[in-house]
Amino acid sequence: MSVTPKSETLHLTELAAYQDGSVVSRQITKADAGNVTLFAFDIDQGLSEHTAPFDALVHILEGEAQVTISGKAFDLKAGDAIIMPANEPHALKANQKFKMLLTMIHT
Repeated sequence: MSVTPKSETLHLTELAAYQDGSVVSRQITKADAGNVTLFAFDIDQGLSEHTAPFDALVHILEGEAQVTISGKAFDLKAGDAIIMPANEPHALKANQKFKMLLTMIHT
């Protein structure tokens, strides 16, 4: 596992590469208060519906994705962000290859 350098400029989209038929993740930082994870989704890949105990901010860095929260679909593109509320079912699917930053802050 590579360690993300601190006190250096990060080029986020370069820190995780796409892999055919896969979802790739790389933890950027982690602390008791929360974590930040970078994801790279190949086209038609996704995360099936699940819940999380904390709010999570999804920020699309490149490409396009569909984020479904409690049955409502949102189409997001690079530069868009959405908050997935704690304890609500949500899922993600790649409409095309996309990279996102997931920020989860614990209470």
